[in-house]
Amino acid sequence: MKKIYRYLSPLLIACLVLASLPVAAAPQAGSDLISTQEALSAERQLSDRERIHEVLARDDVQQQLLTQGVDPVEVEARVAALSDHEAADMADQLEQLPAGASVVGALFAVFVILLVTDILGLTNVFPFTR
Repeated sequence: MKKIYRYLSPLLIACLVLASLPVAAAPQAGSDLISTQEALSAERQLSDRERIHEVLARDDVQQQLLTQGVDPVEVEARVAALSDHEAADMADQLEQLPAGASVVGALFAVFVILLVTDILGLTNVFPFTR
């Protein structure tokens, strides 16, 4: 009996090791490499949203929003709900505005976004869109 175990044991070990190699060598679900473009676009998306939040956090912008009858908390929620493409467009518009006119331009951009979402029925901010 010991002779059988002596020959069978290494054979069984070799079979188990060989059977486990394909499982160990299989690619993991989340271990894909990301390209440079994907990394840059993710960084760009974060910087776009940060730029929009910086403009909306300014006191003069907050005052203008309140003057227009728009709740700043709701504006922040809508900015958070923007798609990446919309956030990039809005950040580009903020960058292209001339110095000193950024408040008016930012408010106009926010107003247009709120108006469009209100017309589409996604929100209920302006009663005149019904």
